[in-house]
Amino acid sequence: MNRAQLLLVDDDRHVLESMGSWLREIGYEVDLAANRAEAINLVNENRYDLALVDVRLGQDDGFDVLRYCHSQHPGLTVIMITGYGTVETGIEALRAGAFDLLTKPLIDEELEMAIERALSQRKVMQENQQLKQQLDLRFGLENIIGHDHRMLRIFDMVDSVADTRATVLITGESGTGKSLLARAIHRRSNRRDQPFIEVACGALPENLLESELFGHVAGSFTGATGNKVGKFKAADKGTIFLDEIGTAPLSMQVKLLRVLQELQFEPVGGTETETVDTRVVLATNEDLANLVEQGQFRQDLYYRVNVINLELPPLRERISDIPRLADHFLAEVCQDTGRRVQGFSSEAVAAMQRYRWPGNVRELQNVVERAVLLSKNEEITPDDFPGSIASGAPVSVARRTGTTLKEALEGPERQIIRDVLESNGWNRNETADQLGINRTTLYKKMKRLGLEDGVGARPGA
Repeated sequence: MNRAQLLLVDDDRHVLESMGSWLREIGYEVDLAANRAEAINLVNENRYDLALVDVRLGQDDGFDVLRYCHSQHPGLTVIMITGYGTVETGIEALRAGAFDLLTKPLIDEELEMAIERALSQRKVMQENQQLKQQLDLRFGLENIIGHDHRMLRIFDMVDSVADTRATVLITGESGTGKSLLARAIHRRSNRRDQPFIEVACGALPENLLESELFGHVAGSFTGATGNKVGKFKAADKGTIFLDEIGTAPLSMQVKLLRVLQELQFEPVGGTETETVDTRVVLATNEDLANLVEQGQFRQDLYYRVNVINLELPPLRERISDIPRLADHFLAEVCQDTGRRVQGFSSEAVAAMQRYRWPGNVRELQNVVERAVLLSKNEEITPDDFPGSIASGAPVSVARRTGTTLKEALEGPERQIIRDVLESNGWNRNETADQLGINRTTLYKKMKRLGLEDGVGARPGA
């Protein structure tokens, strides 16, 4: 039995009631309306899957009902019915948003098939919308794991600027998640249904980068056999993400500055000006201010792109997030591979929190994936990690010379304790619990390392 909810609109009472009875007999739930006002009232009060609307409704026009449904209830599918079908009427109905136009007299089988097609398409559209929502979730802030206070500030800033056109500059070391954050900004914005175009500026030769971004016309250079649409044009109404912007050549920076200021550019070799409405997000792991001093990055462009700066902290400065991130990556790998790994031993968590993670979140993800694939147990232990992580020895410690082991370990130990204190608002009880030591041990370590009452924290921390 069909349980779809239908609205039938026709000014002929006999047709209305007889068709309504037949539709109920074949399993649909049906409401009836004899004019435009009744139809609109019912549409506003109920959730229908499909409306069948006659083109002529006495003094009213069925197209008014169609246009109202299309604008106010876009999820409602509408089939128009007419006794005077013409090509022009069909075109008008489709342009106004109708799924189909049926001509009277209606044959039962034809009407039933049209209803089934419309409901089937509606189901597909709903499934596509659910998939899109899942995609939004995957690339939105919900997929960026972080409870460190610096990450929470970044999340707040993203929510504040997502719907603006302001240029955003994301900075941070390689592997901190700059690309993921750029996608999150797009997904949280009112441009989410428009294109998101990513360009790795450092991956393209200088002579091709300008063409890639702004397009070119045929014959503009050797090999340009036809016109090419650039990434800025492809991202019109959406977002373009320029990664590794610090590597962009000076010649291209001039053109980029103009796009940011005027939203206009000319393709390589072309004379016709293109205008776009493209939101720009940039990222770099380099110090742009330093590049400006060295003459490698234009000062005016630096001021223009540095409107909103989101600086992602390295993983070694947010060790309280490591267990959450590791659990997240473990769940992903298990889902993809069918492995049954329950989690990490306390020793494994401690080893991950001691390690310095020069490759940041990306390195952690790779290490967790490797551990899950190689582990023969239901719990990840330090034995499943590479030697440098299993030993918990930071890279910087391994390279130290001319100092005792105790002295070499004091620096990393001090930073780990300080980071956890900061993430807990300098609450010693919570910090001791998180580090897996008793409060007395923590107090002694803080005194020895110069971390009493916040003394020794980084300037400005």
